[in-house]
Amino acid sequence: MPKKYHFIFWAGYFLINFIRWGSYFDDYVYSLKSNLVEFFIHIPITYFHIYYLIPKFVLKKKLPLYLITAILTLAVAYIVRTELNLLLVTSNIWPEAIGTQKAYSFNHIVAVTIGEVYVVALATAIKLTMDWIAERKKNSQLKQLQLKTELKYLKSQIQPHFFFNTLNNLYYLTIEKSDKASDVVLKLSEIMQYVLYDVKEPKIGLLNEINYIESYLELERLRHGEKVNSEIQIRGNIDDISIPPLLLLPFIENCFKHGSKNNEEVRLDIHFENEKNEHLIFKAKNNFNSDYADDKKRGIGIENVRRRLELLYKNKYSLETKVIDNTFNVLLKIPIL
Repeated sequence: MPKKYHFIFWAGYFLINFIRWGSYFDDYVYSLKSNLVEFFIHIPITYFHIYYLIPKFVLKKKLPLYLITAILTLAVAYIVRTELNLLLVTSNIWPEAIGTQKAYSFNHIVAVTIGEVYVVALATAIKLTMDWIAERKKNSQLKQLQLKTELKYLKSQIQPHFFFNTLNNLYYLTIEKSDKASDVVLKLSEIMQYVLYDVKEPKIGLLNEINYIESYLELERLRHGEKVNSEIQIRGNIDDISIPPLLLLPFIENCFKHGSKNNEEVRLDIHFENEKNEHLIFKAKNNFNSDYADDKKRGIGIENVRRRLELLYKNKYSLETKVIDNTFNVLLKIPIL
């Protein structure tokens, strides 16, 4: 806590007590003197309690030692405060009491001790509350940093994953000595520009993401030719919708990686829908090769997406993937933010 806040607390507390007792006794000189003596005791006792007793005994769960030390501290504080008041302020040690009260009487000890405990408890409560707020803020910042780091890691996994698959395609074309290899290199360079420069922000326009998906489909058409049969449908206005970049690509990659056997047609239907400007619905349907149903080496794609969705939307999204009649179906619903 900055030093200025300590000064403000003690200055404010002193001023309130000075005015309070000065008004009560109609004697501001007496109030000034007595409060100066008391604050000479309050301040060191309070900081001794906050910065020594609590860390050394309370936080280490040594409560008996804490109680013994606290009682001894209050006893010393009472003696010092009483003697300084008698020496520097007044012989009437307790002017607010009814009748004549002597120093070191039971009632006087109780009254002074309660007053000291009140000041220490108030300052300690404020300090602990401020520490709790600061710790909570720190934990929140660390959690956000952890989430950002994990999201960055998950997103970074997609890029080499995608390029690895694309390079495999390129390798296949070069083996076949296909004239399409040069077209793949050109298209790949365009996609690399998108991935390396356009997806640095937490979100990107859905239309840009769709253009990226279409570029990926063009790459696959270069490899598979007329075997690729894909269609993208859009329902509702999606101009102003933004989503996390590269979120949907794994579903498209999944179609070509596990969707068909070598000589089969690759069928892919993609559907986007703006549901009442509240949710974006993404649907994808492709033919599914049952040979991959139990394959545990499917890569990081869809599991990566699930983890990103959990971090980004918590329980505000839904994702269903299922196989029906050799067709792999994806239904994703995320809030429009």
